[in-house]
Amino acid sequence: MVENNYDVLGIIEGSTEKEIRDAFRRLALQFHSDRGGENEQFIKIKQAYEDLKIGKKYPDSDIEKIKNSRVYSGDSEEDVRRKNQILGQQLSKEMKTAEEWAGALNRSNSTATRLFGSKTLGEIELERKANGALSIKGNFMAGSLTYNGPIIMQGSITSPSWTKEFRTHIQLTKGDFKFINPLENKYKIENGARIIAENGNIVVGNIYGRKFRVEDPEGRVGVFQIQEHRTHVSAPKGKIIAENIVNTVSLDAETVIVLNVEDDVRISAREVLFYGGKFTYDSVIKLKQGGSIRFFEKFSIQGLSGDAIIQLENDKKIRLFDLKTKKIKDLADEYVPNKENYRKDTTMVGNGFTITYEMLENLSKKPTKKKKGGWASKFGFSKN
Repeated sequence: MVENNYDVLGIIEGSTEKEIRDAFRRLALQFHSDRGGENEQFIKIKQAYEDLKIGKKYPDSDIEKIKNSRVYSGDSEEDVRRKNQILGQQLSKEMKTAEEWAGALNRSNSTATRLFGSKTLGEIELERKANGALSIKGNFMAGSLTYNGPIIMQGSITSPSWTKEFRTHIQLTKGDFKFINPLENKYKIENGARIIAENGNIVVGNIYGRKFRVEDPEGRVGVFQIQEHRTHVSAPKGKIIAENIVNTVSLDAETVIVLNVEDDVRISAREVLFYGGKFTYDSVIKLKQGGSIRFFEKFSIQGLSGDAIIQLENDKKIRLFDLKTKKIKDLADEYVPNKENYRKDTTMVGNGFTITYEMLENLSKKPTKKKKGGWASKFGFSKN
């Protein structure tokens, strides 16, 4: 879809100067070549930042693309919306054809390769392999596809900005969904796409959602509404392994293994493993009965936002702030039988300590203290 400068920076339209500047700094650190990023992407991010500083919503290159399109009748937002609607409809029909093609090959246990998609936005290559896996090469941009087997993806996944009708939805009834070298190739899932592996695992890179501001539908001047394109990734019987989860994302799995979590992320799992140092901004972990959480970064305590929440199945809510300050030595002995292995100031967060559902359920309870025999036993006398 046609991407504006707000999209490039991953922020909502109408963001403040500070929000624009903060988004640029965050992405610049991520994509700068000195940090192993892609120079081309960094240049794009920097240009979007410079454009927004002077109030330019669309890059000049995209305005030219719109003008050269057969549906162009100006460069207004309504024209862009109409163009995206048409392109989304075309891609959605193509993906439905791709689904039928891959399903027929699966039923006959045949192999084949075919191109699908839009010449305007780029085509993607689908290949049904001899082992039953479906290989997808290229960026998946709109429409739905259901496949009864594993999917191997080489490309990013996004969803149309202007409509929910053609929202990207990839569903596997069996098998794993995997990106090929997602960190090295910078593959990502974003903008409200939905990935479901009903009976398998999901291994991906960065996952982003999107919030943006729209004008009031009743036309009231100065009144806006916030709309969100929440990205959903679900492996209800398996694992989700990802890197950075940012801005309006939901994850649902038995086990979730991630690096960092930022800005309105909802995680529902029985086991959650964090290997980075950030869990911030209105994010929530819904921990399933009998589950556990582990923070492996030694200094992850510094990156935990006080307003982040852990919610249990009985609806009890624990602030991350409470875990940041709760020391292991203050837990009941039955929860930590080997307390002597921990320093007195070691908290529940960091160093891979296993925080169990039971600990969280009884977090407010004071540790069990050993009974003392009073003054008589203190001096070696018996009460008798």
